Amino acid sequence: MRIYQVDSFTNELFKGNPAGVCLFVDEESERWMQDLASEMNLSETAFLRKVEYGYELRWFTPTTEVDLCGHATLAAAHILWEEGELAPDQEARFMTKSGVLRATKMGSWIQLDFPMEEEEETEAPQALLDGLGVPFLYVGKNRMDYLVEVESEEVLRSLQPNLAILAQLPDRGVMVTCRSADDRYDFVSRFFAPALGIDEDPVTGSAHCCLGPYWQRKLGKDEFTAYQASQRGGVLKIKVDGRVYIRGQAQTVFGGKIHNA
Repeated sequence: MRIYQVDSFTNELFKGNPAGVCLFVDEESERWMQDLASEMNLSETAFLRKVEYGYELRWFTPTTEVDLCGHATLAAAHILWEEGELAPDQEARFMTKSGVLRATKMGSWIQLDFPMEEEEETEAPQALLDGLGVPFLYVGKNRMDYLVEVESEEVLRSLQPNLAILAQLPDRGVMVTCRSADDRYDFVSRFFAPALGIDEDPVTGSAHCCLGPYWQRKLGKDEFTAYQASQRGGVLKIKVDGRVYIRGQAQTVFGGKIHNA
């Protein structure tokens, strides 16, 4: 059994969002996968199992399993091609808790085919107001997260949320977004999920399943270049067309063998 660490949504080492990728689980229990994810201590570790029509894919944070993860899916697809498990022209097909997800290699980029996870406008709970502590232009919610638009990139980048308060929310996390002040990007975002053991996620692919449709409605366009303004930072190219197509790059940091497994 092999384990890798991959930096996703970047073409530079030590940028983007690091993910673990485990090839291949067989009879290992959920407890074993959770323990390994805790050992890796990354925002997500992906576990792949070979099945008839592709790969079963599951994602674990250091504390829990999640239903959808973009950067670890990107990392998993990257490793399958890099290690010769798939030919460059083969599609990566993943069976997940969010349905069938696909990845396609496009030169140095990988395109993920993900579901739309649109939000609906909602009233902000007190924990969200107190946890972020800044004025909101808009608050919405989908099945996983809150979406908050703030007035400027300056507000977004200087945000120092009270993570203990945000952890009281009964949802996966909070995405904060605004128009970009940089002409290279259409919008920027940050993502906080302290209830899952992730204070701030460096680059959150799955959040863009909501952010893409949101900015499609706001800007009247279908394709975007987005930047997630965490300390590590990462670039995503988004296309919204019934599904959300997320392009990113990835770099392998290291790989090895899991002993006694």
